Amino acid sequence: MQLTFYGVRGSIPTPGADYIKYGGNTACVHVELNDGSDIIIDAGTGIRALGQKLITKNTDIHLLLTHNHWDHIQGFPFFAPIYQPHRNIFITPGQTTLAEHDNILKQMSGSYFPVPYGTLQSNITLLTQPDTLLHWQIGEARIQRQKINHPGGGSAYCIEADGSKVVYITDNELYPPYKKNTDFLDWVEFARDADLVIHDAQYMLADMPAKSGWGHSVAEEAVKLSMACRAKRLALYSHDHTRTDDNIASVEAQCQELIAIAEAELHLFAAAEGMSIAF
Repeated sequence: MQLTFYGVRGSIPTPGADYIKYGGNTACVHVELNDGSDIIIDAGTGIRALGQKLITKNTDIHLLLTHNHWDHIQGFPFFAPIYQPHRNIFITPGQTTLAEHDNILKQMSGSYFPVPYGTLQSNITLLTQPDTLLHWQIGEARIQRQKINHPGGGSAYCIEADGSKVVYITDNELYPPYKKNTDFLDWVEFARDADLVIHDAQYMLADMPAKSGWGHSVAEEAVKLSMACRAKRLALYSHDHTRTDDNIASVEAQCQELIAIAEAELHLFAAAEGMSIAF
C-alpha cells in the first residue's frame, strides 16, 4: 500500500509564500493498493494534481467522501479522469444528516460551473450505502466507516489491506458540545493498532472555547486518541487556513512534547502535500 497526501488544509485553500512547506490545497488523500486499485479519500482542491497522475492509468477509481462541505468536494470538477470516456469512477458519499448524496455532482450545475455534470464522459456511479452497512471490499482492501462528530454529519474511514491499517478521521470533534455520533472510546476501537491515523488537528487548546462546536478537534486530543488506540503513526491533518508553515511546525513541536512526556511509542508528523508513505 502506498499513501500520498495531495491536500491537507481545512476550510479553504491557502496560497502564498507562507504556506509552501505543508501546502495550501484542501483535503485529498490517495491510497494505491498492491493490486493496483486506486482509492481516494475526499475531493478537495488537492484532487486536481492527483488527476494528472491517474489519467495515465486505466484502473477503476474509488472515491470515499467524508461529507459535502466545500473543502472536501470543490476539486472534483477539475479532476481530469471525470472527462475520460468510459473511465469507471465509484463515489461513496459520507453519512451526512441530509441525504444529499449527489451534491458532489450538483456543484457542476446551474450557475455554479460551466460544464454540466450530465455531459461528463466517464462512468460515474454513486454508491449510496445504507447506514447499516459498516464495512465492504474494494479490491483486496476491507473498508470500514464510522460517523464523525461534525455539523451536518459525515464519515471517517478505515482501510485495511496488504497487511496494514490506515484510519482517516477528519472534520471530527472528539469532545463536541452537541450530541455525539461517536464517542472517544468508540474511536479508540475504530483506530485500534492502526499503522497510521490521519486525524483532524485544526485547532489547539488555546483556540478554545471560541471554536467549540465548529466540528474540529484540537491537536492535543488527536495525540491522546492515537496513544489510546496504540497507533504507530499520527498525521496531524486539516491544518487551519490561518496557520503558516511556522505555525504548523510549532503545533507539531508541542504535540511531540506531549508524546515525550507520556513516553509513548508514537511517531507524529504534520501532514504535507506530496508526502508519501509506503507500508
